[in-house]
Amino acid sequence: MDDKPHHLGHRQRLRDRFMNGGSDSMPDYEILELLLFQAHPRADMKPLAKRLINRFGSLADVISAPRDRLLEIKGVGESTVTVFKIARETGIRLTKAKALEKPIISSWSALIDYCSASMAYQSIEQLRVLFLDKRNRIIADEILQEGSVDHTPVYPRQVAKRALALDATALILVHNHPSGDPEPSKPDIEMTKLVVAAAKACEIVVHDHVIIGRGSHFSMRSQGYMD
Repeated sequence: MDDKPHHLGHRQRLRDRFMNGGSDSMPDYEILELLLFQAHPRADMKPLAKRLINRFGSLADVISAPRDRLLEIKGVGESTVTVFKIARETGIRLTKAKALEKPIISSWSALIDYCSASMAYQSIEQLRVLFLDKRNRIIADEILQEGSVDHTPVYPRQVAKRALALDATALILVHNHPSGDPEPSKPDIEMTKLVVAAAKACEIVVHDHVIIGRGSHFSMRSQGYMD
């Protein structure tokens, strides 16, 4: 009789499906199982994967969840958290590399993918500024402000001063809404106007202010909020 645990065969079948091109049809919990295999070489990971999805909602939510919240889940230890954070960072770096291949204006979808991967699942608001050269290539990608759950203080002069220090000729503002809804608030609109005015005084162009939600984004330029 074969006395090997039943989940060993399941592991191999799951790996084979993934490697043979079946990943597109695999639900989030099965991809999560594959990640969990790296932290737990022998145990059955399906129950833990499903618990994580039930708690956080999706694969993206799980690997983006804060360490302390992950550790609240029975079966999750430091090795599991490390695997998740490596997976998330790998995804961010892949999307960033694609965004940097061409001038930003001609690779807009790649830029949105990168910003979404980096910011959509953050629990607090962040203001990211992409500083560009004359060819619209990124000189620097910096988070200039971090705020509370629903507010990021922005100082227009600080943004303009940093652009001058980097010898940037243009910039793109990006911030996230932890609520998931990218619709701009009144303070978002007012802040954008102040930054545009401060940058204009320094002969720096603000191409756009993009708000990142979960699964969607809002471009202030394309929606007519910027002249």
